[in-house]
Amino acid sequence: MPMERDHVDLILEQWARERPDLDASPMGVIGRTTRAARSLDRGLQEGFRPFGIAGWAFDVLATLRRSGPPFRLTPTKLSDTLMLSSGAMTNRLDHLERAGLIERLPDPTDRRGVLVALTAKGRALIDEAVAAHVANEHRLLAALSPEEQRTLAALLRKLLLSLDGAAAPERA
Repeated sequence: MPMERDHVDLILEQWARERPDLDASPMGVIGRTTRAARSLDRGLQEGFRPFGIAGWAFDVLATLRRSGPPFRLTPTKLSDTLMLSSGAMTNRLDHLERAGLIERLPDPTDRRGVLVALTAKGRALIDEAVAAHVANEHRLLAALSPEEQRTLAALLRKLLLSLDGAAAPERA
C-alpha cells in the first residue's frame, strides 16, 4: 500500500526538480516537524480554552504544581524552567496573581526574595486542566501506535540533546 503524501512531499519534489544538485532531504524532517508543532500547538490551545487559560498560563501553573508541595518556586526558577526573560515572567505572574491563581509570598530564606505559590483556586484549576490536557495529548497522537510514540519520543530526545548541546556555547 503506497504511503499517503503530504505538503512537504510536494516541496521536496519541487526542489528536486529545480535544484537536483542539492540534497534537500533535511527539509522533510524539519518541514514536517515545524508543521506538526504548529498543528499540535493549535490543538493544545483549543484544549486550554474550556479552562479560560492560554498555554503560557498552563505552563506556569503546571510548573508550580509538578514541583510538589508546597507548590512554590522563586520567579527565577520559574523563568529558567520556562525559558523566559524576567520581564516576561513578571508580566505573566502579574496576570495570574490578578486572576487569583498564584500569590507572591516572602521567601523565608531570603528577606529580599519572593516565592510564587499556587493558590487553592490555582491548584484546583491546574489539577482539572492537566487531566484534560493529557487526554487531549492522547487524542492528538492517536494516529501513532504506542510503540511509534516511544520511537518518535526517543528520536526527538536525541535531536534536542544535539541541538541543545550545539546552542550551549551561545548561551555561555
